[in-house]
Amino acid sequence: VAVVEFALVAVVFFLLLIGILEWGRVLFTWNTAVEATRAAARTAAVCDLNAAAIKARITTLLPQIPADAIDIHYLPAQCSATSAPLCETVTVSITPGAVVVDTFIPFVSFSSIEMPSFTTTLTTESLQSSPGGVANPVCSP
Repeated sequence: VAVVEFALVAVVFFLLLIGILEWGRVLFTWNTAVEATRAAARTAAVCDLNAAAIKARITTLLPQIPADAIDIHYLPAQCSATSAPLCETVTVSITPGAVVVDTFIPFVSFSSIEMPSFTTTLTTESLQSSPGGVANPVCSP
């Protein structure tokens, strides 16, 4: 009787344990995507417009994200490389579905979870300009 009882309880216990571990992996990936957009927006706020370092910052933390799934927008619309002082804010986002977590939960109908869009908006700061003309080391890809 004890062996049968253990077998029934062990199945439920291990399914629950695996589910908790997988949910932790999903939340870890979610947090990494949030941090990746935050770090990229910070880089975009202090570096030249559309620098390669901005996308490199995200792909360093999440290598599975393709570069075309990363959007960088500066506001107002008149903001350009020649008129950097006009830039007020920068928004970095990862398109929905670009971050996918493959799960290993047995007997569950879904095998991968697509994350939503992740977006961070910051006020622009120096945009590579600094006293003495010294380049910001964060901006090198």
